Amino acid sequence: MAAYLIVAAAFLAAVATYYHPGTGFTAFIEFPKAGHADELPAVQRAPHYDHEQSRGYDGQFYAQIAIDPLLRDAAIDRAMDLAPYRAHRILFAATAYLLGLGRPAWILNVYALQNVAAWLVMAWLLCRWIPPRDSRRFVLWSGCLLSHGMLASVRFALVDGPSVLLIATAVVAAESERPLLTGLTLGLSGLGRETNLLATPLLTRFLRRSPRSWIVTGTAFVLSIVPLALWLDYLRSIYRSRIWVGGEHIVAPFTGFAGKVAQTFRDFHHPQFYRLATVSTVCLIALVVQSTIVVTGLVRSRGRAPWALVAVPFVALGITLHPVVWDGWPGAFTRVLLPVAVGANVLLAQAERPSWLLIAAANLGAAGGLLMAWGGW
Repeated sequence: MAAYLIVAAAFLAAVATYYHPGTGFTAFIEFPKAGHADELPAVQRAPHYDHEQSRGYDGQFYAQIAIDPLLRDAAIDRAMDLAPYRAHRILFAATAYLLGLGRPAWILNVYALQNVAAWLVMAWLLCRWIPPRDSRRFVLWSGCLLSHGMLASVRFALVDGPSVLLIATAVVAAESERPLLTGLTLGLSGLGRETNLLATPLLTRFLRRSPRSWIVTGTAFVLSIVPLALWLDYLRSIYRSRIWVGGEHIVAPFTGFAGKVAQTFRDFHHPQFYRLATVSTVCLIALVVQSTIVVTGLVRSRGRAPWALVAVPFVALGITLHPVVWDGWPGAFTRVLLPVAVGANVLLAQAERPSWLLIAAANLGAAGGLLMAWGGW
């Protein structure tokens, strides 16, 4: 337990370094100074941190949606790339608006800190499946929280960390045999990120031979898709056919993955990119190991292990992800496929004495996360 608390304390100490007098924690959002003129007028007027040498990152777009979550201001289309596509992910923008009481300066800080809160809650919730029992569990628990995907979500105020927390909450509901609550939680997660609905196979845990179980499970499934369907219908009234622009991220199997492996191999031969290629390599190895663990876990449990049911569809997603998601060092795949990392570690923790080799291989991504943090995030 002391080791768990030390990790949480170190995380909070790192978070504290992003506080700046006058602008609070808005440095997490990665607003670029060069793009200040393109921000929403309300954002321009609100105190926030502009990064001098940055080109910005996706969190800046969701933070601006949080200023006007109903998208009534036409200026929001000029403040971001692919506004109709970004608007799909409304949940965490809406919660920032509500918790910030509609005041832009407060909204930006709330949005920036939602990932921090999600990390802390996830740290607590993971103790349900990975209790502080021994050194193996400590590494598995830390591997989830210090993975590159989780830390990148915190650093750039993205939707991935809070999304995996909602999926974990749905797993808790499923394990408590509450199908309707599971469906509703998955429905909320779909408003945070549409790919979160890949976790809906979790509902198959409630299927039995009785007609009642099919009715209840069907109702839970409807609850899981209705929130996003209603929100997309609202967006259609604003953007018409453009609501699908920017969402073409599915390609032929292994196209993106193979391209990433080839690019990483080329980067190793370039002195400037050697260190970055190393980060990509360890994250790729970790993903392959994690994917093997969750697929094996699904087969061995005959489709009953909750985290395997959640993670395997994300493995399928990874196989068909567009090259743009793999681009970079290591790339967005560590965030998009975060449920695979969490699922693999939870499944390993369920073994009596999981192999140290498997534990280390599955959590190489934490090395990438720590290298990112060590380099100043």
